[in-house]
Amino acid sequence: MSDYDVIVIGGGPGGYVAAIRSAQLGFRTAVVEAKHLGGICLNWGCIPTKALLRSAEIYHYMTHAGAYGLSAQGVGFDAAAIVKRSRGVSGQLNMGVTGLLKKNKVDIIWGRASLGGGGVVKVAPANDTEYGKPNPAPRGAKGAGDYKAKHVVVATGARPRVLPGLEPDGKLVWTYFEAMVPDRMPKSLLVVGSGAIGIEFASFYRTMGAEVTVVEVLPQVMPVEDEEISKLARKQFEKQGLKIHTETKVTKLDRGADSVTATLEFKDGRTETLTVERVISAVGVVGNVEGLGLEALGVKTDRGTIVTDGLGRTSVPGLYAIGDVAGPPMLAHKAEHEGVICLEAIAGKHVHPMDKAMIPGCTYCHPQVASVGLTEKKAREAGYEVKVGRFPFIGNGKAIALGEPDGLVKTIFDKKTGRLLGAHMVGAEVTELIQGFVIAMNLETTEEDLIHTVFPHPTLSEMMHESVLDSEGRVIHM
Repeated sequence: MSDYDVIVIGGGPGGYVAAIRSAQLGFRTAVVEAKHLGGICLNWGCIPTKALLRSAEIYHYMTHAGAYGLSAQGVGFDAAAIVKRSRGVSGQLNMGVTGLLKKNKVDIIWGRASLGGGGVVKVAPANDTEYGKPNPAPRGAKGAGDYKAKHVVVATGARPRVLPGLEPDGKLVWTYFEAMVPDRMPKSLLVVGSGAIGIEFASFYRTMGAEVTVVEVLPQVMPVEDEEISKLARKQFEKQGLKIHTETKVTKLDRGADSVTATLEFKDGRTETLTVERVISAVGVVGNVEGLGLEALGVKTDRGTIVTDGLGRTSVPGLYAIGDVAGPPMLAHKAEHEGVICLEAIAGKHVHPMDKAMIPGCTYCHPQVASVGLTEKKAREAGYEVKVGRFPFIGNGKAIALGEPDGLVKTIFDKKTGRLLGAHMVGAEVTELIQGFVIAMNLETTEEDLIHTVFPHPTLSEMMHESVLDSEGRVIHM
């Protein structure tokens, strides 16, 4: 039995980052993976979808070349080539993760892990396949067997949630796996769920020419976002031709030879049917807690995720959990940071527990949406007396020059202290802007500090400044 200081189960963003930080801290470390290093994010989530969306973005600009004084004839696309590029990007980064682990002298154990108690990790042979082919182990990886560690970190991630009646079949009803590798672009599509995953795929397929309908059971699209931002985003989506039904359920799917007929039930009880070529089920994800032996060890779980204390510690000494399997928000950057603070806590360093209020969220649709902190509604519900600042893209020179005049930056402050409670954006490149407000919140920057900060001109970031100025009634360019 091989002994380690730390064994990490799962090689996704949280797992491989935790393993690398563990090795940096001087621990003898191994990571167990059964399918693909980099996890869902790198192989079937964050990264390949951004590659698809980049292709869609360029296609959009090519078909709107006249708006920039340019001309382009015979504009078209090759669906297979778009998918190939996306898969190539993932493959390149997958190899990069393998290289990073080897560089940091982290052992890779290839197989499916379960917990044996007392720090024992039992690894069975990997039998995972993609497209009917087994996933090959990285060169030099160890295989099945029993391993032992002083500290075991569970980072097994999550998988698509399946609702009764909406079960994916890989052909007509897709999860994000199938949606990323279409053999052709469907002419019509129903997306069930309007969170980040659903809206990104809706945006991609609509840009590529599909007739797309989005169904959301809650009152607004992108339910976690600020209501005002959601409404502005919806307006732009519908302007692009997306059909959106909120407070609506899909009660039935009738599957044909090459199409699906969905029964939609609206808030008032009315029903109607919609026939589309394909359906994407994007109703969230659920933690991978099964098959690990958590119950036998008495590990506390809640609603399909492992309960932790903010430093990754579970109810069982020596056992930790990070990332999606440790609960929401189920985001790669949250998983990575959890991995770092978990290992630093194990090493005895003074670290702050994860503050989930300061984790940014980004949706890479067109227009993009990004946010951090409390929405205006939640800030008021929490008892704050708030000051709200707003600045529209139409007032920013860089946005107009880019041909992107639609959007808004919104900031929310505590009126008593000047503390930044939340920031919310919709528009071009806001996913690259939001980190400025994340840093400000972490540094406990006040409204006054931001007002006296110089933002470069001409940039989109000037809207961040103007939004803060607006909260004080001092906006300049509007």
